[in-house]
Amino acid sequence: MRGTMSTIAQTYEESLERICRESIAPNAPSVDRNGAFPEQAIESLRAAGFLGAMSSPEIGGLGLGLGGTAKIVRRVAEECGSTAMVLCMHYCGVAVLEAHAPVVVRRAAATGDLSTLAFSEAGSRSHFWAPQSTASNGEGEVVLNARKSWVTSASRATAYVWSSRPLGADGISTIWLVPSNTSGLVVEGPFEGLGLRGNDSCPVSANDVRVPHSSILGEDGKGFEVMMGIVLPAFSILSAACSVGFMNAGTARTAAHAAQTKHSDTGSALAELPTIRNYIARMQIKTDMASALLNDAIAAIETARPDASLRVLESKACAGETANEVLDLAMRVCGGAAFRKEVGVERYFRDARAAGVMAPTTDVLYDFIGKAVCGLPLF
Repeated sequence: MRGTMSTIAQTYEESLERICRESIAPNAPSVDRNGAFPEQAIESLRAAGFLGAMSSPEIGGLGLGLGGTAKIVRRVAEECGSTAMVLCMHYCGVAVLEAHAPVVVRRAAATGDLSTLAFSEAGSRSHFWAPQSTASNGEGEVVLNARKSWVTSASRATAYVWSSRPLGADGISTIWLVPSNTSGLVVEGPFEGLGLRGNDSCPVSANDVRVPHSSILGEDGKGFEVMMGIVLPAFSILSAACSVGFMNAGTARTAAHAAQTKHSDTGSALAELPTIRNYIARMQIKTDMASALLNDAIAAIETARPDASLRVLESKACAGETANEVLDLAMRVCGGAAFRKEVGVERYFRDARAAGVMAPTTDVLYDFIGKAVCGLPLF
């Protein structure tokens, strides 16, 4: 199927709908229940070329850009948050590879290799741009030592886009491509979490891991520029797309539950109660507001608008915070049925919580946005 990339690029939404219906949705409950990596979903997406959505058509990708990948992540999130987050991190990694990796690496990512980011550390916490990991020279190679606190797809990714302190140059950080099978890497799994339970997000330690100097992505000491110029916009937009997907699904499931659930004594449906309709209306309005801001942020990036950076920050903060509000209402409307998982909204309720604590956290974003509005420097 990889030989028909141009056809898929034109009809990817139809292909994605089929995969969501046949592979992602049926397996989402068990992925969540068992904390299992969404292997079948990722394999279906890989086979249809969707891992290459961010990659250039010249090297086998779909060339859909950030707007196209956001649509994919949002649609997948409506069915399975874990699969959506795996895609989100893959696309963020690929965005860096597209800018700085050699063609052979870019082609591998476009045609099926699963990438991910390895930035988060306990020491830097939400300040992901300031790693404590070290890089040093050792007999013609680069020696990496670190303990990354959270790496999505940790045991399943082909390679990590890895941050460290600079090798020798001035600056805050440097970015490397580290194959996941490199000697000295240790994945400390499995993941056992509240939400996104199948995203295989685990600590990864590097103990004297050796990579060639050619593994550098960009320039030594210029990792901050890569993080702020490539990763932050991509992750913010795709994280927001995940959150909007959760809201879309939660609102639709809540409305369906309210329409079909009836009081035995009166025969009236929940949806006939003005209070219930009021809650569902709030859910829809909040969802549409977050979606509109997300779409505007993408448009701002694509047209290089002066407010693009502000919109990027706002999109993740707004979508993450609003998703919590929408899914809170979903649990309230669906009541006991939601707690028994009959409606399916509690999975989205749990998955939505992750956005607020994934760096940059919502609180850090509010600080950035406040600084930008007040005319202060972000750093």
